[in-house]
Amino acid sequence: MTGKLRLPSLNALRVFHAVVQHKSFRQAADELLVTPQAVGQQIKLLEDTLQVTLFERKGRSIELTESAILLSHYVKAGFDEFSEGVRRVTKSNYRDRINLNASPYFATHYLLPRLSLFREILPGADLRLTTMVDLPDFGRDDIDMTVQWGYGNWPDYETTLLVPDPKIICCTPAIGEKIKSAQDLTRFTLLDTVKSKRLWPDILRHLAVEQTQGDRSIGFDDAATMRRATLQGIGVGLVSVIDAEEDLRSGALVAPLGRDALSNMKPEEVPGFYLVMPRGHLRVKAVAALHRWLVQQDWGSDLKLSLPKPTPLSD
Repeated sequence: MTGKLRLPSLNALRVFHAVVQHKSFRQAADELLVTPQAVGQQIKLLEDTLQVTLFERKGRSIELTESAILLSHYVKAGFDEFSEGVRRVTKSNYRDRINLNASPYFATHYLLPRLSLFREILPGADLRLTTMVDLPDFGRDDIDMTVQWGYGNWPDYETTLLVPDPKIICCTPAIGEKIKSAQDLTRFTLLDTVKSKRLWPDILRHLAVEQTQGDRSIGFDDAATMRRATLQGIGVGLVSVIDAEEDLRSGALVAPLGRDALSNMKPEEVPGFYLVMPRGHLRVKAVAALHRWLVQQDWGSDLKLSLPKPTPLSD
């Protein structure tokens, strides 16, 4: 009969978690208000218990072994769940509150027009919405889940694609007259997003454009600012379909390579809006209900049409 697995001490795991975060015994010791020697003793105790090497010294620095990298994911998830459980229990007035965070673009263009539908399905939910361009710190910012723009690269969290965010290459009519082929794009300033360094490179590669070291670009924090810069003729922008269709209809912008120039890009090269959250948060009934509702919505439908009646949540 197999014996019960012997778990390491919680204190040793706490010290390990701090060392992984700081990549330093000394900085971990400062956080924990102990000596570096005490940190070293706890790590040695943990290694002896697990019978694996967790850190390798490289001069004055340390490197995580493969075992440490694997263990760190589970330890972080464990401490995140501890924190969430304590928060839920001690903040009794907020147990049924759902703190949803979203990128400003998703909140404005997608979420707000549909939020009343969720209120009809869960009328008693105490829903709080905040907006943030960057991924929040779930514990520090008291966030249950967030919708973020990107490519889904958040391996430590539960991540679900809600809707792709395909782009249309746009510019003012004056610039558009000078763009006769995809290669001509490199003659102009390319308006980019600071959240991703791969957006334009992926697009130029898709269009078989030869890139040079002299290619110029300006990065922006958010889509709205990039769109305004495009409208002002600062350069060639990548505008989301919802905004681009409005600007193309008005004549303020043109699509020099056509509306469908990027329509057949590989799915993994198309950014989107992802629902991101710590896995442990799904254990809270109200949070799980909102998560299920967000995933079930058809966010890609035409938002200018009258919104559908609320669909009951399926189990």
